[in-house]
This record gives sequence, structure tokens and C-alpha cells, in this order.
Amino acid sequence: MEDHKIVQRNLALQREWYGEPLGDRVRRLVVAFDVSQANLAEVLGISAPMLSQVMSGRRAKIGNPAVLARLIMLERKVLVPDVAAGKREALQRALDEVRASKPSVTRDSLPVDVGRNDRVAITALRRVAEAADLTAAAELLDGKYPDLADLLRRAGRTH
Repeated sequence: MEDHKIVQRNLALQREWYGEPLGDRVRRLVVAFDVSQANLAEVLGISAPMLSQVMSGRRAKIGNPAVLARLIMLERKVLVPDVAAGKREALQRALDEVRASKPSVTRDSLPVDVGRNDRVAITALRRVAEAADLTAAAELLDGKYPDLADLLRRAGRTH
């Protein structure tokens, strides 16, 4: 199979297994925690080349369930107010906690929240725009992109 077809197949599998391509999820964490991809790999407990392969679709899955559990832990920590506010100490504390964690992963204990995660998107939107701007953007997009408009409206509502 051609490399291009393998990558497309792997990205499709990631959407099925993880709710979206892992590259999208990892890039959000790199931005949210203001770390390099290599640093994030170290926090997750995976080699930087392996993380790169998973992100690019050259590999379909994260083979170690503890690494996936740490990824999910970091995604949840983005919702902590001081982390969401980008406070350097809170970001570092969250990274250190996840790095030090030893998740016990079984079929019944893996933390699952891998579909659309609107809370992370809303937090990110609130970091870059004022409530009035989010609401105005929602109004502009409402007719053609109602789902996106709804997300913007919700982000502007409690901002």
C-alpha cells in the first residue's frame, strides 16, 4: 500500500478510535501548555519519534494505554482555571503531575472523553477573544455554519 493511502487509513482509524486525529489533539496540548512536541512526548511517556509518527498518521494508534491515559489527563487539566488562564506555574504543575502519574489502566478504568470536546474549544476561544467578539462572530456564521456559531455563542456566554 502506498504511504499516502496508509496515512489516510490510519487517520480514519484514529477518528474512529479516538474521536479525531491524534495530531489535532496533540497540537492543542502543545499550544495550551506552550511546550515542544518533544517535551510533551516526555510528559506522556512516549518517544518523540513515536509521537511524531502517531501525529502524522504514519502509525494508527498509541500502543501503551498509560500514554493514552496521560494524554486524556492533560486534556482535562486544560479545564483547570489557572491552566486555562495560561498561568506558567499552573501549566508546569499540571505537566509535572501528569509526568509523575502512573495510571493504572484496565478495560474498566481508562478515562474516556475522546469525542468532540467542546469545553476545551470554549476555553481556547475565551483565551483569544472577548465575549462580545465571540458573540458577534457567532451571528456572522449562524446561517451558513450553525454548529460553529453555537460553539462561539456558548464561549461568549459565560466569558
